[in-house]
Amino acid sequence: MKDLLIKTAQRTGIVDTDMLANLLEQSNASPQRLDELLLTCPNFTEDAVLRLFAEALKIDFHSEIDSANVPKQFIENVPPTYAQHHYLIGIKTPGNDGIITVVLSRPFDTEAIDNVSRLTKCAVNIALATKTTITAAIDTAYEQKSTVIDEVAEELDAQNLDQLVDEVATADDLLDVVNRPPVIRLVNDILFRALQLRASDIHVHPYEGKIQIRYRIDGILYDTLSLNRNVLSLVVSRIKVMAGMDIAERRMPQDGRCSVRLGNREIDLRVSTVPTSYGERCVLRILDKSTGIYSLAELGMMEDDLKIFDSLLDRSHGVIFVTGPTGSGKSTTLYAALNRMNAVEKNIITIEDPIEYQLGGISQMQVATKKGMTFVTALRHVLRQDPDVIMVGEVRDEETARMAIQSSLTGHLVFSTLHTNDAAGAISRLLDLGVEPYLVSSSLIAVLAQRLVRRICSDCKTEYQPTEGELRAMGFAPDAGQFYIGAGCSKCFNTGYKGRTGIYELMMVDDEIREMVNVRQTAGVIKQKAIEKGLQTLRMYGAKKVLTGATTIAEVLRVTQADL
Repeated sequence: MKDLLIKTAQRTGIVDTDMLANLLEQSNASPQRLDELLLTCPNFTEDAVLRLFAEALKIDFHSEIDSANVPKQFIENVPPTYAQHHYLIGIKTPGNDGIITVVLSRPFDTEAIDNVSRLTKCAVNIALATKTTITAAIDTAYEQKSTVIDEVAEELDAQNLDQLVDEVATADDLLDVVNRPPVIRLVNDILFRALQLRASDIHVHPYEGKIQIRYRIDGILYDTLSLNRNVLSLVVSRIKVMAGMDIAERRMPQDGRCSVRLGNREIDLRVSTVPTSYGERCVLRILDKSTGIYSLAELGMMEDDLKIFDSLLDRSHGVIFVTGPTGSGKSTTLYAALNRMNAVEKNIITIEDPIEYQLGGISQMQVATKKGMTFVTALRHVLRQDPDVIMVGEVRDEETARMAIQSSLTGHLVFSTLHTNDAAGAISRLLDLGVEPYLVSSSLIAVLAQRLVRRICSDCKTEYQPTEGELRAMGFAPDAGQFYIGAGCSKCFNTGYKGRTGIYELMMVDDEIREMVNVRQTAGVIKQKAIEKGLQTLRMYGAKKVLTGATTIAEVLRVTQADL
């Protein structure tokens, strides 16, 4: 079997062949089963290992499982706790009603396969899927949501906070829901659903008569769940215990962070609580480390802009600003840019607040304001570390702006972010902070303004005829092309959108614009000059995305301003 796996890795490139061969060679004396050995190895993702086994064993791998395909026979005869504990689900076998395909997360769990066959009185085939995919199908097929909520409603009233602290002192795998106290099962269920729906934030919002759980999916908030008002203190206390916060302090805002596991995935949570008139409001920001860093090509830039931006990364010195409001993907763009650079030839150091993703071969520093480690003090020390490239998480004040600009003048390539509406606004913002025009004009080489727009769901994409008002707002002629929207389906939470892509406004700073900076021209005048030189504004860029069928007119109008 080991030889077969190595040959499959060589043929498919799913995992690194040398790393796999070394691991298998070292495992000769290990009593561990081969599938368990590879699935617990930190060098390979669960997804990659299971795809490798599927290729080697010539069986199917499912990245998604439709709960409608789970046969009634399986649901009625296999207990949900057994399916959860062994991470397996049965689906219909195409073309053969007498056989059930058992989808597993452990390829060699023969005992579980035999038990399913015995319970359902059916012959079985096998297929593979990750624990997350299987649990999502179990959750929907057995309708666990209402069961968990009902259980909590009945059981939590009898619990008090002293008991809770004893029960919730440890953070576990979100999928391990068997025999857990109800409040833990409830919070795990809320977190798990957020990950299923690709949410970036969870809001626990108390009202007079209920608690509203809201998820931010692709930048938009959705109400997803209402809970009894009585369980607020328990839910918030459980979240606080997970994040290492003080559960006795309810009158002051608090911040915390923690990591949870979802099968083999590591999820970081940043937690914030504030007191309101109806109790504590809690927001959790989700950072899924398993999603990895995007490449520049995956950000959604048009080919021309991608080539220009890519060429900027080879500059030896200067400042490049990425601008936009919170949640517009600035950090993702900067990570993609740093990831594209050669960290072997260049010394790259970042100063961040907080560090969102770990980058290989790059030194990352965490700002700690309470200990006196601000962006400015960190930058001062970083300059003594002989860096080639510096990334400053955000320019918030004159001192940081001045320091970043002076760093570029001494021969460093500096990346940073600003909160401005467009690219030209970054220049006005720097001047408003108090940086001298000659410093800005001599150091700034480009500004990239960006927004995120939701992609049309590919499963429910349909043709659409926009109104005259929409066409006029976008500057389209009536016969500009074919337009699309998403009708809404189960795959996209009935929103018509799934995933996001970027729209960009890349302004290069040339000699003419430098002259305008030196005489303190307004952002509007600078932008007008840049448009004359070929600048694509955010709305123009969005219009191109609409014509390619990537997004809708409504989305572009939502996130961009009209061009004056």
